[in-house]
Amino acid sequence: MPVQRFKLEYGKKFRLASIDPNETGSEHDREEVEAELKSLKEQLEALQNKLYAGKKQSVLFVIQGMDCSGKDGLVKHALGGLHPQGFKVNSFRAPTEEESAHDFLWRAHQIAPAKGMIGAFIRSYYEDVLITRVHNWISGEEVKSRFKHINRFEKLLESGGVKIVKIFLHISKDFQMARLRNRLTDPTKHWKFDKNDLVERESWAEYEEAYEAVFKHCSSESAPWYIVPANHRWYRDWAVLQIAVEALESMNLAFPESDPELDLILEKLQE
Repeated sequence: MPVQRFKLEYGKKFRLASIDPNETGSEHDREEVEAELKSLKEQLEALQNKLYAGKKQSVLFVIQGMDCSGKDGLVKHALGGLHPQGFKVNSFRAPTEEESAHDFLWRAHQIAPAKGMIGAFIRSYYEDVLITRVHNWISGEEVKSRFKHINRFEKLLESGGVKIVKIFLHISKDFQMARLRNRLTDPTKHWKFDKNDLVERESWAEYEEAYEAVFKHCSSESAPWYIVPANHRWYRDWAVLQIAVEALESMNLAFPESDPELDLILEKLQE
């Protein structure tokens, strides 16, 4: 599968400007890609069945991106076919009073997926080294400390059988402005508009720098970052489904062994 193009090479210096958010892959056209989406969704759903039945491992999708990058839409359109009994989505907002009374990873650990489950974090614990850094709410030394804690936290999850798939949806600043205008001109999307998005937009360059630091300090061979060009939703969905299917296939999932007594039960039912 062509997921290597999205995967950040471990330990390699990276700049977001090196990837075109408008990329759609020269070897693919939209009709061809959209034709593959159904098959990819079916493959992912089949893999989820094995994961849920086996109850030995779990998956966590960490989905990050600038405002208007399509994080919610990705979950709806690319991952929406997953069975809700084994799939849970959590969206990270400003921490509550209770959450603020604990360490910054406490709330993430509370909702990490249990064995057999697939979880998706729309934004995540990474916000605690992104918005906090951009607005200077924490010091540079605290940022470095949190990078180390995040790496240890992810290793802890992995040791418990969690497969972590980290995805950054890469959009352009012009694309973001088009989406913001759309939310203002379409009354059915007014509820999506947040004035704070315009405030955060002014720190675009600072966010890019903060993300590049995350990619540098919080990546590993087992939990790399995937940078997905997201100006075109159809290509975004296709790319993420490719990444998701490959990730679950790498887990060597299998249905649990059948109880030998089931054959005897079947024989009696057929008498």
